[in-house]
Amino acid sequence: MSTPKSITNKIHKMIKNPFYFFCYATRKGFINFLPDKACLSLVYRGAYGRKLNLDNPTRYSEKLQWIKLYDRCPLYSKLVDKYEVKSYVSERIGEEYIIPTLGVWNAFDDISFENLPEQFVLKCTHDSGGLVICTDKKQLNIDNARTKINKSLKTNYYKLFREWPYKNVTPRIVAEKFMVDNATGELRDYKFYCFDGVVRALGIYSDRGAGKTTKADYFDRDFNWLDLKWGYEHAIERPEKPSLYDKMIEIAESLSQGFPEVRVDLYLCNNRIYFGELTFFDGGGFDGFEPDSWDEVFGSWIALKNRSIKETELHGTYNNRS
Repeated sequence: MSTPKSITNKIHKMIKNPFYFFCYATRKGFINFLPDKACLSLVYRGAYGRKLNLDNPTRYSEKLQWIKLYDRCPLYSKLVDKYEVKSYVSERIGEEYIIPTLGVWNAFDDISFENLPEQFVLKCTHDSGGLVICTDKKQLNIDNARTKINKSLKTNYYKLFREWPYKNVTPRIVAEKFMVDNATGELRDYKFYCFDGVVRALGIYSDRGAGKTTKADYFDRDFNWLDLKWGYEHAIERPEKPSLYDKMIEIAESLSQGFPEVRVDLYLCNNRIYFGELTFFDGGGFDGFEPDSWDEVFGSWIALKNRSIKETELHGTYNNRS
């Protein structure tokens, strides 16, 4: 019996790039027995072909692994939960920046679709891929939606890249209001890269609709375009500076206070700003920069002030550092 082509392609891909092998191994639970440090060291070598430097990290990719291991602030688990974070953000900047929640459920079959509007978005509270966008409830394929959401609910996001905050997040489903910005015809994602409460860079993600290929362009704080690729191609037409850019920076810096680094995602919809999510480990620290020099640049913006403390003393102490 011949091996299916899809399996053969997957094997070739894993042989050619060890990173994909380790991703597959973590998803399947083959290396769950490894301690976090050993697992991250293996995945890092597979992704970059070099040893993970935790003794004197300088790169963004290295420092994110360091933070995973040694910055165990309990608040992070609330902030990565796509439902629980809303109360935190509402208290910090106001409820008017929160996308309306239409419902929260523990299981897909608990969703009362008859009570949802004609357009809505379903997402899981604990992962990055469980997203169902419904623009017409009459056309929604319930079976396909169930399959996608249930797969996401089963995903252990902590085990994938040892992003420990997800270890304590209860997998749930949340429904939110569907939104489109009339000016762009989509809902662009504005990702603000913040370091100790200061915005250093911005990523604008466009062409995110069904059947499209996501594009990403990066800018510095002053909105100068950066010759940088980070997993996506640039947009054919470079995105313009958002109309409420200064206010968006103000919000991003308010939400990022007290953290060594965090990505604050915001939306601009019909001249109103909405909060998206907080991300502490962009791409798990395994999405390579093009050119590679940006790994050092982003890394230089992260100040790790407790590196001299023994590892056993670091857990949960970062935000109380002197």
